[in-house]
Amino acid sequence: MARQQFAQRPSDPGRTVLTGARIARPSGVVEPGRITVEGGRIGDVHSREVDLDEAAAGRVVDLTDHLIVPGFVDMHVHGGGGGSFSSADPEECMTVAETHRRHGTTSMVASTVTGELTDLARQAAVLAELVQQGELAGIHFEGPFISAHRCGAHQPGLLRDPDPADVRKLLDAAHGTASMMTVAPELPGGLESVRLLADAGVIAALGHTDSDYDATRRAIEAGATVATHLFNAMPPLGHRAPGPVAALLEDERITVELINDGTHLHPAILQLAVREAGAGRVAFITDAMGAAGMNDGMYPLGPMQVEVKDGVARISSGPTAGSIAGSTLTLDRAFRRAVTLDGLTVDQAVQALSATPARLLGIDDRTGSLQTGKDADLVVLDAAYEVVGVMRRGEWVVRPKGA
Repeated sequence: MARQQFAQRPSDPGRTVLTGARIARPSGVVEPGRITVEGGRIGDVHSREVDLDEAAAGRVVDLTDHLIVPGFVDMHVHGGGGGSFSSADPEECMTVAETHRRHGTTSMVASTVTGELTDLARQAAVLAELVQQGELAGIHFEGPFISAHRCGAHQPGLLRDPDPADVRKLLDAAHGTASMMTVAPELPGGLESVRLLADAGVIAALGHTDSDYDATRRAIEAGATVATHLFNAMPPLGHRAPGPVAALLEDERITVELINDGTHLHPAILQLAVREAGAGRVAFITDAMGAAGMNDGMYPLGPMQVEVKDGVARISSGPTAGSIAGSTLTLDRAFRRAVTLDGLTVDQAVQALSATPARLLGIDDRTGSLQTGKDADLVVLDAAYEVVGVMRRGEWVVRPKGA
């Protein structure tokens, strides 16, 4: 897709040297290692600790017994911190962004929820400004062009067929900042809309769909490249009716989103998807709503109300009452589950949470891996994989001890 233009980086915050930690590089984990940060960017990454001359040239932060990974990239998130990206309120949208940053997500795409086209256009105008300011990495329209049979937490009465003219209206409202749109390809206009999105450099994602195997294959040929939260809100894998899951897993052109919160997917299913697709075709997402980072209670999700109990969000009333309504997940928890419960290596988890989504979004030239010249977006984890530090563009969002 077309690369976005972001706001100018902040002025040089000085030189910082992070030393003593294990460092997750594209070539593998370096232990112990050293990262220098200068001017908001990564200066260099070495497999040795700081020396005395370097100590004199910048602030040294000793991170012995810690792990440094690239900042997480979430390509599907609706809310957090009590706020929603569907609010059309810039301050509330920034509350969402800041909540997820504290949990290690240094780049995120704001996802909307099904609504009237005029409301979605109004939301897109606000979100587009935040993208242009460099606060967000793009906009994801999840609905209204999805199946009423697999609508999940989306309000059925607001759904509509993916008329390419309506698709174009939303893209125009985003002023070039739309990164992705989820479409049910079996609906009238579905394939034409997938082609339109692909031609416009916007990710065509297949999800909330009642599509069968063959229709899904046709959508992939038309230009679809992402499976919106694979397994969820689509027909299950069957031995006589393989449905969309088989088509999406088997095709190397498709990257599959997975919600690794222990609720949306059984661990065995997540592991099956990673084995079948390979770590390079998996993007862990949160699909988080406003309760992420908050306590149980009632929260809005677009035009609906959601009750969160024991950390699980469900629609509280109406025709879709009881449906899982996104998640309360943050990507640090997804990383921790991946390496402690799911059997993924640190390298595989970094691919799924940073490198792969950055590549899909077209921002891998500046983030998604710890390499010289890229933005200093990184997360510091302790021995239990808990976040103790988050740096975004060279500035601490969460400051580790001694920094």
